[in-house]
Amino acid sequence: MCCPLIILMLLGPRAAILVWWLVDQARWQSAFDTFLIPIVGFLLLPWTTLAYVLVFPGGVEGLDFVWLILAVLVDLGGYGGGYRNRDRVRR
Repeated sequence: MCCPLIILMLLGPRAAILVWWLVDQARWQSAFDTFLIPIVGFLLLPWTTLAYVLVFPGGVEGLDFVWLILAVLVDLGGYGGGYRNRDRVRR
């Protein structure tokens, strides 16, 4: 299960979310109470959603917060990462 999950994450977090949800729906149902939060996570913060589902089964505690903060930073970096390079593109 590990290698296909890593390949899906390299394809993109949204592909990993979709396949992981299809394969292991019980884990997703235990992590989220409603269906709305995973959908919003799928659209806006996919790495954070994946990290939360990954660390949730034992409860979020200790170093799990580091993984979640790192995932939030990666998601935010994806939104703001192209801002510095916008002047390099010729018009």
